[in-house]
Amino acid sequence: MSHSWQLLILLLLSFGGILVSSALQVLPLQVPVEVVLIAQDVFAFILPAIILAWLMAKGGWWKRMYLGKAPSAFALAMVVAVALVSIPAMNWVTDWNSSVHLPQSMSGIEQAMRQAEDAAANMTKELLDCDNIPRLIVILMVVGVMAGLSEEMFFRGGILVTLLQRGHYHVMVWTTAIIFSAIHFQFFGFVPRMLLGAWFGYLMVWSRSLWVPVIAHTLNNSMAVVCSYMGHAGVNHMDAVDRIGVDSPWLALASAGATIALIVVAKQFFSKKIVENRQ
Repeated sequence: MSHSWQLLILLLLSFGGILVSSALQVLPLQVPVEVVLIAQDVFAFILPAIILAWLMAKGGWWKRMYLGKAPSAFALAMVVAVALVSIPAMNWVTDWNSSVHLPQSMSGIEQAMRQAEDAAANMTKELLDCDNIPRLIVILMVVGVMAGLSEEMFFRGGILVTLLQRGHYHVMVWTTAIIFSAIHFQFFGFVPRMLLGAWFGYLMVWSRSLWVPVIAHTLNNSMAVVCSYMGHAGVNHMDAVDRIGVDSPWLALASAGATIALIVVAKQFFSKKIVENRQ
């Protein structure tokens, strides 16, 4: 079966999963938003990716999705290091992307897009709004673990694995990253999300393990949850975390350089391991 048909099957399964999870919102039941989000993760992302892998796999669906290899200690260390070192640079990119303006002739479209994104941001803020540890654990499981696992299984374990059958991995990693960012329908946050998607894709390709980008994605989301919780709990200067690098271009530039250096080191390490395993 061609990769085009595989992608079509994946998208149709995902659309069906969206309909199933959306049904929870129209049923005459008081379904918590966390349950709806988990249902969406399972039916729209996880199950479609597994079903496609099962249909296409010859040696086990989990192997096709790169789920058969545990992450190394080095991979985990690189995930944490890049997540922390890149904060100033990513803050600068996020701030720049949010301030982008469309041409005057498209001002109406821009206004509608910003209103939609503001509404989504408010919903996210309400979801992350927690003031006790039990609630924090729930949000970490939903926004951190489940979102990180489901989106990586779908985008990297489903779409990227399928695209890798056709072309050079650099092109396919960035293609998947663009799809990953575009599907969130947030133009004014498109670039930083695309960069994250590319990093997650390279992690999977280089490490030969989907668990590495899953952990990276989970860590990224969980950091946002914890920062929100600490800010709500009254920890001083938590709002300043989002401004690190924004008001200091030199710090953002240094952060970008250090992040690129870490990524190069990671690439060289994984490439060396691949060569050693083939000998």
